[in-house]
Amino acid sequence: MRRVVLVGTSGSGKSTTGERIARDLGQPFIELDELFWSGDWQPKPAREFLALVRAAAAGERWVVVGNYGSARPDLWPRASAVIWLNFGIAVVLRRVVARTIRRLVHREVLWHGNRESWRRTLFSRDSIVWWTLTTHNRRKREFAALRRCDAYSHLHWYEFTRPADVEHFLGHER
Repeated sequence: MRRVVLVGTSGSGKSTTGERIARDLGQPFIELDELFWSGDWQPKPAREFLALVRAAAAGERWVVVGNYGSARPDLWPRASAVIWLNFGIAVVLRRVVARTIRRLVHREVLWHGNRESWRRTLFSRDSIVWWTLTTHNRRKREFAALRRCDAYSHLHWYEFTRPADVEHFLGHER
């Protein structure tokens, strides 16, 4: 668990779980969303994003959270473990809706001053709820294929299909 990559669909609890693991292990926590987004929900240029990823993960110990395929070549070959939060659509949808409502009501500031908005959430193809619905099955297939891939056979995989299993892991493992 020296260099951990934590993946899963939106709403699976990657950030919360990753922060707990990083804190428990005394390792830096790296959230790829923070490195990717600029203000006003504008993505950083690819070259800048990847330079930030490389710099953040240059150390010998870290916990990285996120699904950015463009960052995979820089992270996964150096990683020692992948934690996959592979929850069903009902679980992640319930979580992403609750999280989004909380962020909207409290006007929670995310990375670089970004906030979720009612317009973006309810009336846009950029809605995190819509994103969760449309990427859930694709993420399941993608991570299952990566788990079988020879290029990543060095990784120790932890796959959790129920939040209770994550809680058990966090309380008793490592």
